[in-house]
Amino acid sequence: MNQLHRWICRSGYWKRELERKVLPWVLRELEFGGNVLEVGPGPGLTTDLLRLRFDRLTTVEIDSRLAKSLASRFSGTNVNVVQGDATTLPFQDGSFSGAVSLTMLHHVPSTELQDRLLREVCRVIRPGAVFAGVDSLSNWQMRLIHIWDTLVPVDPSTMGARLEAAGFARISTVVDRRRFCFSATRA
Repeated sequence: MNQLHRWICRSGYWKRELERKVLPWVLRELEFGGNVLEVGPGPGLTTDLLRLRFDRLTTVEIDSRLAKSLASRFSGTNVNVVQGDATTLPFQDGSFSGAVSLTMLHHVPSTELQDRLLREVCRVIRPGAVFAGVDSLSNWQMRLIHIWDTLVPVDPSTMGARLEAAGFARISTVVDRRRFCFSATRA
């Protein structure tokens, strides 16, 4: 991420947005179980909030500096931080009772890799487990924030078919004016 984007993702504004709007909308009344995977926590504002909701939370962060910082920050808590690539998750099949992806899919550098990530999440959660997430819609603000940064917007109109192709069922996609959320269950 570029410096502007890093600053926004660590800001008090974004933390309040996550607490008040994003997480309640994404998690709604879904049941994730007690051993949840978070894909792409970035600086960890989402992790701060998620760890209060689940017994165990494992985060996978590709950026080694962020992963090291998160591991230090969450040492001794219910959070396990793994530095790794979510397109090749280092976990056994069915390891988790649920998974979340919060405003990170657009950072995956191609739709092919995004689809590989979806398949990997499906593989590592148990049959019947929920995968839910949120991502931003493509607009001029998103393009501005992502100057000199990876931005591969996810088209919400194709998300259902992509999740189904990855092995998910009972798929829901809801769009508002700035973002969309999705949920699906491993078939």
